[in-house]
Amino acid sequence: MKLLITILFFFTLVATITDIKAETNTVSSTVVTNSTPPTANAQTIMNNNSDIFKLGIGASVQNNVLGLASGYVVTDEFCETLRASRAMYQYGMKVAAVALLCQDPRVWDSMLDAGTPCPAEGLIGTEAANYWKENPSKIPVGSKFRDDYTIVVKDETQQGDFDALKNFGLMALTLFLIL
Repeated sequence: MKLLITILFFFTLVATITDIKAETNTVSSTVVTNSTPPTANAQTIMNNNSDIFKLGIGASVQNNVLGLASGYVVTDEFCETLRASRAMYQYGMKVAAVALLCQDPRVWDSMLDAGTPCPAEGLIGTEAANYWKENPSKIPVGSKFRDDYTIVVKDETQQGDFDALKNFGLMALTLFLIL
C-alpha cells in the first residue's frame, strides 16, 4: 500500500511540475497562416444522352482576391440535322433525309463531287442538276460550287443582254434602210 501511495504521489508531482513549467514557458515566434481564398469552379453539364444535342462549356479564373466562373451551353445544329435525317430515313423518306442533309454545304459539295446532285423541289438526278444550275442562289452558302454556278448564270444573262442589243441594232438598221 505504501508503494501505491508513493507511485501516486510521484505521478501527481510530475504532472504538477509539467503543468507549471508549461505555463511559465514563453515562446517568441511568429506564426504565419496560409489563408488562400476558395477556388472558383465552373460546373460543366454532363451529357450522356444521344438525343441531347448540346455541349456544356465552363471556365473559371481565380486570383488572390477575386474568382469568376461562368458556363455556356452550345447547340450542335449539325448533330440535330443528322438525327432528324436518320429518323426520316427510318420512316422510309429517303429522298427527304438526303435533302435535309444537303442543307449543309459540305454535304452538298460531296454529293455533287460524287456525281449525285442533291434533290431539289422534288427533283432528283439530272433534273435536280438542272434546277441547281438555274437557281444558284438556292445552293447552301459556303459551298465551293456556289460561285461557279453564279458565274455561269451571269454569263448567260450577259449573253442574253447582248442578243437583245444585237436584235435592236438590226431592227434599227433595217428601219433606216427602209426609210
